[in-house]
Amino acid sequence: MLSLFAQSELSDLVEKVEKGERLDFEAGVRMMDSRDILALGYMANLVRERKNGNQTYFIVNRHLNHANDLQAFTLLLEEIATTARNDRQETISEIHIDGGLNPELPFSYYLEILQRVKRIFPQVCIQAFTAVDVEYFTQNAGLAVTEVLQSLIEAGLDSLSGGGTEVFFSRWLEIQEVAHRLGMRTNATMLYGHRESSKEKIDQLIQLRALQDRTGGFQTFSPLPFYDKDTKLEGTMGVENTTGFEDLKMLAISRILLDNFDHIKTFWIMLGPKLAQVSLAFGVDDLETSQAMSKRALTHMINKAGRDAVERDTLYRVHK
Repeated sequence: MLSLFAQSELSDLVEKVEKGERLDFEAGVRMMDSRDILALGYMANLVRERKNGNQTYFIVNRHLNHANDLQAFTLLLEEIATTARNDRQETISEIHIDGGLNPELPFSYYLEILQRVKRIFPQVCIQAFTAVDVEYFTQNAGLAVTEVLQSLIEAGLDSLSGGGTEVFFSRWLEIQEVAHRLGMRTNATMLYGHRESSKEKIDQLIQLRALQDRTGGFQTFSPLPFYDKDTKLEGTMGVENTTGFEDLKMLAISRILLDNFDHIKTFWIMLGPKLAQVSLAFGVDDLETSQAMSKRALTHMINKAGRDAVERDTLYRVHK
């Protein structure tokens, strides 16, 4: 297929990807600065189909928010258990626990959240807390990262959420590596579209790839577009929401560079269903389910994009 891109500024990179060669930092920056979205899409789709064929994964999950910074509430443990029980009749594979950090709550509060939810849903995976949360717990409880993670695992945690990379990336990597050494599979995200340069974005991807080379503990990567609404940067000069072109480019480059990650995931609710369908030809093989769309509707959306919808759990075990 190289002949189709013989005139492209990325023709040499297309040839390398077709041969299965790994691209370096300089190649990543070139792709990030390129406007050849079709060449990027071709390379990303090639990598995607080598890894996952025509399959597009999705999961049926529910989000449990124990706190909300905007509304400043914290659920009592019994309220959390009641919320979880309300979803008990649903056929779900994952409970995703989110919330803010409350300095008045002890580490034991978060452990009991996990224990209570696990008692109600013993067969459902719990994905919760980011590396930012783990770092906070170390300070709150006076424990080492390994001790915090071991306590969380014993309480029922199956996987860490991938957020927080934009806060303290080096420490984030350290915490993820400890989690991987303890046998936990985790995810990675990256917030983009703020004020970061091409080199900064590619550097972060390369560092993620290097950690994955060492541990193999990451399951999926999800680049998250920055939206300034309801932030201090809303309306700030020079800060604009990303375009569909930029979103597809970021997804494609992530798929090309992160050759040791099995999955690239996007949140259809952030891109919109139509662009999410297009993303399935730009490296994406996983669409996050939301309560805003039924399982049937999501499956239909995937199939209409020419992909085979496959239901999974948190650890990418396929539902038969």
